[in-house]
Amino acid sequence: MKLIRKLYDWVLHWAHTPYGAIALFIISFAESSFFPIPPDVLLIALNLSKPKKSFFYAAVCTVAAVLGGMFGYYIGLKFWDIGSKIILYYVGMDTFNYVKHQFELHAGLAIFIAGFGPIPYKVFTISAGFFHINFTTFVIASTLSRGGRFFIVSTLIYIFGAPIKVFIDKYFNLLCIIFLLLVICGFILLKYVI
Repeated sequence: MKLIRKLYDWVLHWAHTPYGAIALFIISFAESSFFPIPPDVLLIALNLSKPKKSFFYAAVCTVAAVLGGMFGYYIGLKFWDIGSKIILYYVGMDTFNYVKHQFELHAGLAIFIAGFGPIPYKVFTISAGFFHINFTTFVIASTLSRGGRFFIVSTLIYIFGAPIKVFIDKYFNLLCIIFLLLVICGFILLKYVI
C-alpha cells in the first residue's frame, strides 16, 4: 500500500507543474495498459487549478486512454506471457474468467462498461486482444466509455468547482454505476420501446 500511496502522490504532484497536460496524457495512456493509478486523480487536480481548460484536459485524457487501450489490446494479442502477468496482478483467475464470459456475451457492451466499472480497465484491454475482440468495436466502445467518464468528471468540476471534488472522491464508484445503469436503460429503451 505504501508504494501505491507514493505513486498516487507522485501523480498528483504533476498538477502543480507546467507539464500537467503532458503528464496527464502519459498517465492516462499507461493506466489503460499497465499503470495502477487512474488518471482521474490528476484530471480532477488539473481541472480544479484551471477550470476553463476542463474540457481540454478531458479530451487529452480520453485520447491517451484510448491509445493506451490499443496498446493493451496489442499486449494481449501479441505478448500474452506479459499480458497475463499484468492481468493476474490486478485480478484473480475467477475475475479473468468473468471477463472472458462477458466478452463472449457482448464484447462492445463489456468494453463500454469496463471503461466505467470497478474492474481495472487494463484487464479488459489486454483481454480484448487475447480474445481477438473486433478491433473497431473495441475502439468505439473504449472512446465512448472513457470519454464519457472523463468528460462527466470535467463537466462536474467546471460547473460546481472545488466543492464537487469531495463528492466525486467519496462517491466515484457509485456515480459510475448510476451512469452505467442509465446507459443500459437507454439501450433497452432503444431496442424494445422505440
